[in-house]
Amino acid sequence: MMQFQYVVFASDVLFAILLAGLVAGIAYAARHEHLRRAWRTVFSGRMATAALVILLTYLAIAVLDSFHYRPALETRGAAPAKAQYSVEVLSLLDALLSGLRNAREMSYSGPLATHLYEKQMVEQPDGSQRRERPRLKHGGAHLADPQADWAGDVMALAARGGALGGALWLAATGLLALGVARSGKTSAAQALRAIFGGRTLIAWDGGVWALLLVLVAAGVLTSLSGGYHVFGTDATGNDVLYQALKAIRVALLIGTLATLVVLPLGIGLGLAAGYFGGWIDDAIQYVYTVISSIPYVLLIAAAALMMQMVIQQHADIFDTAAARADARLVSLCVIIGSISWTTLCRLIRAETLKLRELDYVQAARCFGVSSARIMTRHILPNAFHIVLITVVLDFSALVLAEAVLSYVGVGVDPTTISFGNMINNARGELARDPVIWWSIAAAFLFMVMLVLSANLFADAVRDAFDPRGVTSLKRRLRLGTAK
Repeated sequence: MMQFQYVVFASDVLFAILLAGLVAGIAYAARHEHLRRAWRTVFSGRMATAALVILLTYLAIAVLDSFHYRPALETRGAAPAKAQYSVEVLSLLDALLSGLRNAREMSYSGPLATHLYEKQMVEQPDGSQRRERPRLKHGGAHLADPQADWAGDVMALAARGGALGGALWLAATGLLALGVARSGKTSAAQALRAIFGGRTLIAWDGGVWALLLVLVAAGVLTSLSGGYHVFGTDATGNDVLYQALKAIRVALLIGTLATLVVLPLGIGLGLAAGYFGGWIDDAIQYVYTVISSIPYVLLIAAAALMMQMVIQQHADIFDTAAARADARLVSLCVIIGSISWTTLCRLIRAETLKLRELDYVQAARCFGVSSARIMTRHILPNAFHIVLITVVLDFSALVLAEAVLSYVGVGVDPTTISFGNMINNARGELARDPVIWWSIAAAFLFMVMLVLSANLFADAVRDAFDPRGVTSLKRRLRLGTAK
């Protein structure tokens, strides 16, 4: 009997489409020299390669969290004719983090703690009761004497995990050196010196040091989480590190799925407004001016509340609570994308107004080329750098939008783990005495790393693809690619 049942959500399908589009875009850029030259300019900076390593780490976690299944229920006696599956939907990430997911405590516990954060009435061996902080069920449960053994045990686990991460880094660096040596027809030692000396065309040294940070941090967290709650637990006793890792998928989905709506609206309407002009241009300008004049959060909140009512009225079409939460997530992506296209539309319209007056466009018109072909074959490719720059710059804004919307209660489903919900749940914790600070600190740390990496990578893309960028010209001159 199959021990699980595959579950495919709408967000999983859309996320897979985006990944396929990313792979297709990489293959397309590899076949065109001008795109390869621009991307070499991007990766000539250490910050860009370091940011890419961190972004790929987040992407790997999100991909693992996008393969869902329902485990089979245990049966007693004779096996039923049809397998019965749990209503709880899990993912591959849940399976890998099963230790964290199942290590629930009674209530709050601090980072790397061995006792609950709050005092409770505990029955003593003699039958009396005393108010004290009881031991955790999982955090530090392997210690015989927490007060005496805690510091040494934490240091030993951290050192073991850091050593494992360092060993993996050495292996990965060696493979990279072999690849660089093979492409440059040099020895591995020379390639290794060139990588760490910053003498390669691609700034591998930035990516290598970022990989060291990621692998050592992952090794330390993995080693410590086997015996402790690294970032503590929340009010219900759930591990905060597990919640922070689960929130990564939602942040990436909000930042990427919204582009499926932004791109066709922004590009299509921007091209039409700039190319045709006249009443078409006036109508499109009127639409995005009206949308831009309405407060962003209020407009999304109103649309999200209406969509929530629709989902609640048709709850019978969803077989699990996870499917209903996923529908709310996808609808939020659509709503955010439907409102966030105005900036891209403005930029494409302005660029199209300039490009339509150039000689090659006028020549295409004289030869009777259709307007649709002119826009797709002559104007859009020359304005695509604006699309790429806008998408990467808006990614961090979309991630932060989810946090703001969930904070005010109109974001993703409350049962969905996200950075916004973590921050929202921590509002009351900050008003306590003593303060429960680790939940919001974990959400802040993971979200800042994601947004900061996205911004650094977006800056490098903007400098490389913006033809008017001074930084781009300087980098190309240094690489010997500018004419």
